[in-house]
Amino acid sequence: MSHAVWSYPTDSGLLAGEDVSGYRVEAADGHVGQVEVVLDRGDQRSLIVDTGTWILGRRVVVPAGAVSRIDGASKCVHVARTREEIKNAPAFARNDDDFWARLGSYYGAFYGFGPLP
Repeated sequence: MSHAVWSYPTDSGLLAGEDVSGYRVEAADGHVGQVEVVLDRGDQRSLIVDTGTWILGRRVVVPAGAVSRIDGASKCVHVARTREEIKNAPAFARNDDDFWARLGSYYGAFYGFGPLP
């Protein structure tokens, strides 16, 4: 995996303009939640995932680069991170300017993502 943390992998199966809101999210080791919103902040693409009751209903942001594949037929987004890794990501903070830098640093530290843009 050598793509940038904020870009979907070219082999993810995501079609241009496809909205995956409402899709189930599966981590490498099990169910995580559901895509609430697809964010496209210029060159920063990510998903807001509602974890429901799994980690006390927390909303987390998963950068596009963590997506391993998207299965449109079963409406499922597969993420190449474990449930624990997603749980330990910085809590989503809409009005916190430092949030995106913290999130990028957290996910950018995983092998294969390389330096952050």
